[in-house]
Amino acid sequence: MQQLTGKVAIVTGGGHGIGRQIALTYAGAGARLVLTGRAPSPLEQTRAELERAGTSCLAIEANVHSEADCTRMAERTVGAFGRIDILVNNAGIGGPTARLTETTLAQWQETIDINLTGAWLATRAVLPQMEKQRSGNILNIGSIAARRGFSLRSPYAASKWGMIGLTQTLALEWAAAGVRVNCLCPGSVEGPRIENVFTARAAATGRPYEDIRREVEGHAAMNRLVTEEEIARVALFLVSDDTSGMTGQTINVDGGWAMN
Repeated sequence: MQQLTGKVAIVTGGGHGIGRQIALTYAGAGARLVLTGRAPSPLEQTRAELERAGTSCLAIEANVHSEADCTRMAERTVGAFGRIDILVNNAGIGGPTARLTETTLAQWQETIDINLTGAWLATRAVLPQMEKQRSGNILNIGSIAARRGFSLRSPYAASKWGMIGLTQTLALEWAAAGVRVNCLCPGSVEGPRIENVFTARAAATGRPYEDIRREVEGHAAMNRLVTEEEIARVALFLVSDDTSGMTGQTINVDGGWAMN
């Protein structure tokens, strides 16, 4: 089904991981894509993959915590495609794995700057065009760490809890302009990023990696991690016309890890 035919979607952090899979899924639904990220190589690889499949795609090297980069992202998107229909605020970092007293101010600030301020800046950059169109969708990628306390990850958890507050506030502010804002909270997602998280937690706690993984899987009702494809399918649903009556909502895709 071509739910996004004629739409233009920006995916921050779109070169790899969840962002890449969301971009592929949106392309399959008919969207034209703009991918942003700090590393040019994965961006170019994903752009080339999309264009081989027949999707128009623009790759922009950008830091979301740079106001100038976010402005340039929006301007280049409008210049290339004439509109902005969807923004997926996916760019983010895991931050340190340590107790608060062992976490530096620089680590805290970097995590907040990229995960939360970056989403704020990217959204601010695209909203004038969406208001002009009288339509748009903002999808914030949160985390299950925004639904329950998450020991040893205070900067990350705080940034993701902030995404939910940002989502609800923007939904209230921009509904009259035809802009919907929702949040998707993934649980632990199969792939290199969660492997690094498990490895860091094992090192920080002195426990075996296997115990950490089994513990995380065991918390979920489905007793497993979720996949990038499962995240991307819900990310498509939330920006499609199927959810035209939804805004300000936060949806978990976590295998039943946190049921709230």
